[in-house]
Amino acid sequence: MDAPTTNYTIPDIELPVGDLWVFGYGSIMWRPGFVHDERRAGRVYGYHRSLCVWSWHHRGCPDNPGLVLGLDVGGSCNGIAYKVRKASKYGVADYLFRRELVTDGYEAMLHQVHLNDGLVTALCFRANRSHPQYAGKLDHSYAAQVVRRSMGRSGANPEYLASAVEQLSAMGIHDQALIRINRLVQTG
Repeated sequence: MDAPTTNYTIPDIELPVGDLWVFGYGSIMWRPGFVHDERRAGRVYGYHRSLCVWSWHHRGCPDNPGLVLGLDVGGSCNGIAYKVRKASKYGVADYLFRRELVTDGYEAMLHQVHLNDGLVTALCFRANRSHPQYAGKLDHSYAAQVVRRSMGRSGANPEYLASAVEQLSAMGIHDQALIRINRLVQTG
């Protein structure tokens, strides 16, 4: 687990008793960065995946922000639920807080995730709509321009988007908006 050393706002959430579940819908799907006992398909309701967060660190910088995925209000989102042993949950939560809460562009929350055999409560990170990093719904052409030219400490923004589309496709999820933006990034 290697996350940026930074100060972050400690979320006002109480981790569940027992094991911890973590829901990934973006880079956590292909690069969780923590040891887990299970990796299962899951779905959250009330939020959808969207390229709606300006990235000032991982895939851009304040002068040239990139765009990354966030859970935004409405709809539903398929992703991956990871089960973390009770003994490791505080270390994993701290790692994820340092990784995802570099700024207040995301909010940590506990939310129900539907698995094929029931429900679990999982740690998730949703877009913070009241933060300046919230980009909202952008025109696909403009989003592609932003992604094409951006790079941050975690790498190039086009690589991030291509990885997201590839991971989703491997799961049988064909997010038409992300596919179109990715195609526009590649064809420039």
